[in-house]
Amino acid sequence: MFTGIVEETGSVRAVHHGSDSSFIKICAKKVLSDIHTGDSIAVNGVCLTVTDFGGDCFKADVMNETLRRSSLGSLKNGSRVNLERAMSADCRFGGHIVSGHIDGVGAITEIKSDGIAVWYTVSADKGILRYIVEKGSIAIDGISLTVAEVSESNFKVSVIPHTAAQTILSDKAVGDMVNIENDIIGKYVERLIRPYRSEEDSPKRGVTMELLNKYGF
Repeated sequence: MFTGIVEETGSVRAVHHGSDSSFIKICAKKVLSDIHTGDSIAVNGVCLTVTDFGGDCFKADVMNETLRRSSLGSLKNGSRVNLERAMSADCRFGGHIVSGHIDGVGAITEIKSDGIAVWYTVSADKGILRYIVEKGSIAIDGISLTVAEVSESNFKVSVIPHTAAQTILSDKAVGDMVNIENDIIGKYVERLIRPYRSEEDSPKRGVTMELLNKYGF
């Protein structure tokens, strides 16, 4: 579990693509201070498991499913990445609940300055946009951000200078792909309001008075 507060940016040292899986080697500083094999580290918002480490780098395997669902497949030597270690029980919860399980990717369609802030417009498919609400939380490349606007085809976030400086957002340009993780609470709520399906259940979908009475509400 993560909070979406990026601890540092690292640099990709090596990328290997195999037939069944791949691995990436990333150089960093802060996240290596208490690293262990098996630790979880979010790389551009994707939860990866440390399989080896030494010197100033760590290595993580990447499954083909992860490459298909995220932008990690476009990483190359020298690419900068956002890094965050899994949250500890005694840390401040500065962002929002981030699982590190990417819902999909979006494309940056506009970058516009607004005083000290920078607005990023990101287009995404409807399967992602349905869970995005204005003033809600969204993780972009592992960065916990607040949604400023949302439409049928895109959403916008306003980024302060500190966030841009501490992450790879400042490297992004129009057309770049970003990893998106929706607020997990919305997905659970949608799942839970669906009626439990069994042989004796009505085939009707959605919440009805009959369903609520049946389960004691």
